[in-house]
Amino acid sequence: MFDEIMEKFSDSPSQQRVIRLLLERGFSVNDEGRVVSGGIEIPNTGIAREVGVDRRVVDTTTDAILADDELRPIFQNISAIPSLMDLAPVLDLTVLTVTVNDADQPGIAATVTGIIADNDVSIRQMISEDPEFTDTPQLHIITDETLPGDLITEIQEFPFVRRIELA
Repeated sequence: MFDEIMEKFSDSPSQQRVIRLLLERGFSVNDEGRVVSGGIEIPNTGIAREVGVDRRVVDTTTDAILADDELRPIFQNISAIPSLMDLAPVLDLTVLTVTVNDADQPGIAATVTGIIADNDVSIRQMISEDPEFTDTPQLHIITDETLPGDLITEIQEFPFVRRIELA
């Protein structure tokens, strides 16, 4: 899906940068062509500054989204979810990030969360990045407690795991 969306803007790398930002942040486009997060409008100048384009590129991109029957429902219904990942150090939480070899393989999240639950560790939040919307999707698991070393080793030994990071 991500590739199909980006293909629609293949003639404009600047518009692709705007699209990538909208998808990564979960920003939507309202009927007036304004970028919003929930009901809060995000100024086009701020979006343009963030991705290094002119404000008019944001206008052109949102106009193209609204004019496209496939893109309009996607960008009018996308939303952001709050993440505990950046708050983890402040709240004394542990973040386990798992990068896998093939994100399309079924059962990755179930296997990892299952082994964590089997070790009586409570999961506060899990975020599984969509392989359609990111180049290197990762599984992020936030827990209240430090994960035991043997549990981390066990997860690292799963054949689908490429890399593990702890924060």
